[in-house]
Amino acid sequence: MVKTLTQRLGILLALAVVMAATRMHHSVLHHFDALPDASWGIFFLAGFWLRGAGRWAFPLLMAEAVLIDYLVINSQGIDFWSHYCVSVAYWFLIPSYFSLWLGGSWLAKHQVGLRLQTLGMAIVALLVSWAACYLVSNGSFYWLSNSVPLPRSLAAWFANLGDWYLPFLQTTALYVGIGAVLHVLAVQIAHALHADQAKLPR
Repeated sequence: MVKTLTQRLGILLALAVVMAATRMHHSVLHHFDALPDASWGIFFLAGFWLRGAGRWAFPLLMAEAVLIDYLVINSQGIDFWSHYCVSVAYWFLIPSYFSLWLGGSWLAKHQVGLRLQTLGMAIVALLVSWAACYLVSNGSFYWLSNSVPLPRSLAAWFANLGDWYLPFLQTTALYVGIGAVLHVLAVQIAHALHADQAKLPR
């Protein structure tokens, strides 16, 4: 489905708002605290809906994620680089999130409309890109962050992977599932409007 620049900007804005509302836990948006962070799902959906706009859309979403983290950490009175979750491994969020973007982009290129085949492709694309994101982000934090106590070992890393595997997968799948439902509704509405316009007298 070809999108105009205005449509792409609208989609980007909507995704940015959802990411801000769920990623920002200590702010004026405190009433969204109960919502899990949508960032991973957002990058996958952005890759799907904004395929071809990665040169500007991905950096903007990435900058938003970093800005939110910076604001949240500083609001706690903590220096950004002193926070538990921030280290040299923080830079690995770029390839982590980009793997999700690539998964969504691949799906957009190869999907065949609202068919069962597309659903299967979506599941595969999500699982593969999510696994890449998870391994890079979790692995870089475990092996490079000073927050992880020494000594480190493969066995301990695998145990850590197992601890967070399902929660991260469930959260990402939840938001991608919501996005998929919205996508199906939008396509159906667009088809219905197009059919109604085709029936109008010329």
